[in-house]
Amino acid sequence: MARFLIVGGFLAVIFWVFSIVDVAAQPASRHRGVSKSIWVLIVVLLPVVGGILWFALGRRRKGDTHTTYPLAPDDDPEVLRRMSTAESDARIRKLEEELARLDDEADGADPRS
Repeated sequence: MARFLIVGGFLAVIFWVFSIVDVAAQPASRHRGVSKSIWVLIVVLLPVVGGILWFALGRRRKGDTHTTYPLAPDDDPEVLRRMSTAESDARIRKLEEELARLDDEADGADPRS
């Protein structure tokens, strides 16, 4: 029984230290719920339970998105970064043509002209 307590205590200390290091090493954008400093306090003050809470609830995974709403391609900086200037110019030209067509349709439907 004493060996079990010693091994269990040793594993609990290793898990506790690993949890503290993981909370401290993660950037603030990878924390869910509360701020980074609060997570450190939770893990330090509640050794095993705090670590379990951190890995179950607080740590944001790499696949998790930061936004809760979809971004349009024009608003997404990643899409705009990948888009070449030729694609951008062609897209602007296409939108200008569509806008001119819509203006022409609106002018033809105006009864005052």
